[in-house]
Amino acid sequence: MAAIIRTEKLTKSYGSHRGIIDVDLEVQQGEVFGFLGPNGAGKTTTIRLLLDLIRPTSGHAFVFDIESSKNPAAIHRRLGYLPGEFALYDRLTGGQTLEYFGNLRGGVDKAYQAELIGRFDLDPSRRFREYSKGNKQKVGLVAALQNKPELLLLDEPTSGLDPLVQQTFFSLLRDAVKEGRTVFLSSHILSEVERSCDRVAIIREGMLVRVDRVDALRDLAHHQVELRFAGDPPAAEFEKLSGVSDIQIEDHLLRLRVLGPITPLVQAAARLGVTDFLSREPSLEETFLAQYGRVTDEAPAGEAPAGEAK
Repeated sequence: MAAIIRTEKLTKSYGSHRGIIDVDLEVQQGEVFGFLGPNGAGKTTTIRLLLDLIRPTSGHAFVFDIESSKNPAAIHRRLGYLPGEFALYDRLTGGQTLEYFGNLRGGVDKAYQAELIGRFDLDPSRRFREYSKGNKQKVGLVAALQNKPELLLLDEPTSGLDPLVQQTFFSLLRDAVKEGRTVFLSSHILSEVERSCDRVAIIREGMLVRVDRVDALRDLAHHQVELRFAGDPPAAEFEKLSGVSDIQIEDHLLRLRVLGPITPLVQAAARLGVTDFLSREPSLEETFLAQYGRVTDEAPAGEAPAGEAK
């Protein structure tokens, strides 16, 4: 399967401010790839480097096997982009804005454009300045999707959308993947990455800390487990298992946490005569916090100094 996006030691420095450092990524054709990290981790910087909106300090970025700094126009013709923050022409209506962007690409399928407008429940007759944050986001999403691009680069795409519209958005992503298109989606909301992505890259303080499938990442978090026995719980047996911690006994109930794969615990419980077993599967958010901690108050990664592009 072809790599649609590839970076090699991609680095961007903003002087004394942190950017990104030695980012190596590959995104394959037909996958939804989540780029995950707290605000300021370097997600927007990476996307802007892919688009050649800013230039790397060192390293290389390739999209469709084209180096982004060599021929960005050839890349832009084949992708749809939604920036994390955008401002459009206040006096144009939503429909005029979509027509303008469609014409920049040589025209669009009007029936598909109308389908998108309907599915997002967007009123295209209102001026852009009259839209709420959520409706402005809908205009941006329709503009990115309406040409059915080979690659979608979406920076925080669900910002401002209500839950029903988010469902519509994720349904459209599934449609795009069925057609063989590729999605690169940045987010700091772990639940939306968990529900929509095949693989995830976690970036923190400008550096990649993990790239894996979503289901594999869950194995990094602590499972909360409750075991019930007919008699006194054999706590000592479970203390011997790797990754087990925080053991608590209450009558015939044994509560504990286990870090990593849960299979050895299940096997031990079966051998020791467990009568009831309850395990709460960790969310991706719990995984992230368990492994990489909470965001500190340091200067945000990937952010340019005031007045400069991010």
